[in-house]
Amino acid sequence: MLNPSLLPRVFDLPWWVYALVALALTHLTIVSVTIFLHRSQAHRALDLHSAASHFFRFWLWLTTGMVTRQWVAVHRKHHARVETLDDPHSPQQLGINRVLWGGVLLYVRESRDRQTLERYGHGTPDDWLERNIYSRFPVLGLSLMGTADIALFGPGPGTLILVTQLVWIPFWAAGVINGIGHFWGYRNWSTEDASTNIFPWGILIGGEELHNNHHASVTSAKLSNKWYELDIGWLYIRLLETFGLARVRKIAVAPSPSKPASKLPVHSGQPSSRIATREFRHGRRGPFSESSLILLGTVGVDGKLSFVSEAWGKVLGHMPEELSHRPLCELMQHERSAAVALVDQLLGERGVNELEFGLRCRDGTCKWFHWHRWFDPQSRMVSIAGYDITDQKSREIASMLRSYERGARA
Repeated sequence: MLNPSLLPRVFDLPWWVYALVALALTHLTIVSVTIFLHRSQAHRALDLHSAASHFFRFWLWLTTGMVTRQWVAVHRKHHARVETLDDPHSPQQLGINRVLWGGVLLYVRESRDRQTLERYGHGTPDDWLERNIYSRFPVLGLSLMGTADIALFGPGPGTLILVTQLVWIPFWAAGVINGIGHFWGYRNWSTEDASTNIFPWGILIGGEELHNNHHASVTSAKLSNKWYELDIGWLYIRLLETFGLARVRKIAVAPSPSKPASKLPVHSGQPSSRIATREFRHGRRGPFSESSLILLGTVGVDGKLSFVSEAWGKVLGHMPEELSHRPLCELMQHERSAAVALVDQLLGERGVNELEFGLRCRDGTCKWFHWHRWFDPQSRMVSIAGYDITDQKSREIASMLRSYERGARA
């Protein structure tokens, strides 16, 4: 019988070196998931250079076979429906054992839901490679990775390294983070879900261990909040920034210990809208733009939202990730032609600086907002800030109805 140890291989290494190789390869996969899939694609917390983005996408195709659009859609739905019966993987609803040990099955089931993909999977890569290679042949990457492992390290060690790669993400990401991260651990912030920080040093799972911090500020590129917490994913992001391969769009401003995130003051009305607008316009994230209910956003020349603040989720019920790259006119409560005309008033260097229009909430109701806007001639982007005037509008309409009724009786 042929001895497998005698088969040709490129490297003949001690067992502990094979273990280090497996750990290094799986760590690169974890880094690709947390930086590319999670923070960049799902939450738009940072922009990646095309070279870095393509590398991460290619590596994930080789080592996981996951399709970017599917992963992003399932994760966004988790945030939008967290801890409800519609949450794809809530241990509060399904039980810890089912999510911890069968989380990958829950992910696969949800990733095949067409409605989930259409509602939550927008804004992900849709180039030739994605359509013809990555999405069309997801298993091909795993086959190539397995062939490379066996050719480099031999049948025995190569197969063990491949198996380690195959189970790493399904267990640590789909199982531990989605399961333990909503079941056991410590909490810095009183979020409305059951999210927890599993361990203060986020190394093994790329910083995703700090899950409660993430749910407290979902669009933050940095997951550590306290001085003793470590988010290794953030260190890699800063390294990518140094080489011009990443640009951070937002990080959470850690509140002082005396003011937990859930206790920050809420401001509303026109004065705070102006303060938030100034903070937002000059690229700052102060207490108004961070914690207020002022809707902040940027609109491109195509009329699509390119950035929205977390207040859109608090006020309207839509997750910010759902609204990214979505036409603003689709959210307006007005007829299509009127909505397009309002967007046209916002766009352009000579557009109006203040106007009023309403937006649809997730629950089907509508709210009215007074909007301030300014135009950036360099980027051709329009930034907007709006505060809720629904109560004022309701009083105006009621007054108009009473006047009409008095006139009709006269």
